[in-house]
Amino acid sequence: MSDILMRFRQRFTNYQKSLRHLKMTVEKESLNEIEKAGLIQFFEVGFELAWKVMKDYLVAEGYEVKSPRESIKQAFQYGLIEDGALWLEALEKRNLSAHTYDETILDELKKLIVHTYYPMMEKLKDVLATK
Repeated sequence: MSDILMRFRQRFTNYQKSLRHLKMTVEKESLNEIEKAGLIQFFEVGFELAWKVMKDYLVAEGYEVKSPRESIKQAFQYGLIEDGALWLEALEKRNLSAHTYDETILDELKKLIVHTYYPMMEKLKDVLATK
């Protein structure tokens, strides 16, 4: 097995684990402040693994991608993801969340993670599981 394929499989396994952690907080009825922080942290880790697993898969398929933005755009063109614009929005929100402590922004991000980003990330997992 090539190093690229081995890295993809290992990272994909880690991606699946990160989604299980995210799912635990997404499915809770209400979150206290610590749980909300955990939800956002799980999203940040999961999103980081998402673009990297896209990159690994695309590199194994012969594409050359380096950045998260390039990986997302190429994954959309390739058909790994359905909504490239939504993934790029999630990238911007992930970058913002790492540098903000504004409660309003974090509450908005919590809603986006639960209702939009988590399902989108699960869909990527399902697509990659069939590859």
